[in-house]
Amino acid sequence: MRQCLEEWTVATRGRGLVEITDEVSRRLSASGLRTGLCTLHLRHTSASLLIQENADPDVRVDLERFFAKLAPDGDSAHIHSCEGPDDMPAHIRTALTAVNLSIPFRDGVLVLGTWQGIYLWEHRHAPHRRSIAMHLLGD
Repeated sequence: MRQCLEEWTVATRGRGLVEITDEVSRRLSASGLRTGLCTLHLRHTSASLLIQENADPDVRVDLERFFAKLAPDGDSAHIHSCEGPDDMPAHIRTALTAVNLSIPFRDGVLVLGTWQGIYLWEHRHAPHRRSIAMHLLGD
């Protein structure tokens, strides 16, 4: 059993989903591991990771619209707003999603469904640089 741990940064353009499937796959391939588990960890509290459909961009639009209703910017019920009206809603969105993903791999390829992609979901309006740690465990 071997393992590999690396970290990289993803630049976001502000609120929205950034597909990172190809980058994760590239790094997995470079590791030389063939079978095992890929764990991704996003080192932030106002962005998240998710596996979602990567075929129809309307899915991403609908997710944004749904979360805008669920955790609206500038809600007067929020006490925490030191970084702006999107600050606490970003934390709520992260709490409702995830900062960790575990994805098996076989034959050096992520075991994802046909229409599944891995996304970093930026919850703040301003662009950010988000750090992702990837741990690979396998043979």
